[in-house]
Amino acid sequence: MIRSARSDDAQQIARLMGQLGYDVAASAIADRLQSRAEREVFVVLDGERVVGWAAVCAQETFVDGVGGYLEGLVVDESVRSSGIGARLLDVVEAWARERGCTEIRVHSNVVRERAHTFYRRRGYAAIKTQYYFRKSF
Repeated sequence: MIRSARSDDAQQIARLMGQLGYDVAASAIADRLQSRAEREVFVVLDGERVVGWAAVCAQETFVDGVGGYLEGLVVDESVRSSGIGARLLDVVEAWARERGCTEIRVHSNVVRERAHTFYRRRGYAAIKTQYYFRKSF
């Protein structure tokens, strides 16, 4: 079952983020789930257990115009390659189309070769290689 994420899913979402090396506190995730203006977060449930999640937002950039941006997609390592990621991506794409987006954009770390294969199989094209800069303040 796929549904919109709730604050009480935060701990399980944090656990899945940790599988990809992202150390985000469940409390921070719960806060983000409370204030998701132009964003949706979907979870996949196996019973009461969250086995996947995806976050998407509608984004308008000066260069590219309006598009959906897949902020993150994680499937529990114990159930990867079972179709969960594909189902999540279908829901994300439908959400973006409903909001007038004509494309989905996604960044994927160069070391995540399995993810690259997944996206290519789903019709995504790698359009460039780039550095991702950040300045904290």
